Amino acid sequence: QVQLVESGGGLVQAGGSLRLSCAASGGTFSGDAMGWFRQAPGLEREFVGAIAGSGSLPQYADSVKGRFIVSRENAKNTVYLQMNSLKPEDTAVYYCTISPRGSWILDVSWRYWGQGTQVTVSS
Repeated sequence: QVQLVESGGGLVQAGGSLRLSCAASGGTFSGDAMGWFRQAPGLEREFVGAIAGSGSLPQYADSVKGRFIVSRENAKNTVYLQMNSLKPEDTAVYYCTISPRGSWILDVSWRYWGQGTQVTVSS
């Protein structure tokens, strides 16, 4: 059974940084893309960033490009989201996901999801 467990969320002031981690278990994932989505209150879940199994070809939403970095350690089945220059509009529950079958930017493409971790950015 595949499980994804996120950690690293919390409260941070605008301009600050946080690093989220997501550990996957129940399989071998070095060949699978891993990604991050987020959902703010009252809004739909949106794509943040994702990275291929090889660690190459990261993709990002325009809203986070240049501020967020997705990376992974296949030996640990772990994907990271380094978030810099955080803004109040980055406040959301952040979800880790794995194994897409289709477009990375569509949440319906992804097969497995974590429970989410809250990130709150104060102004």
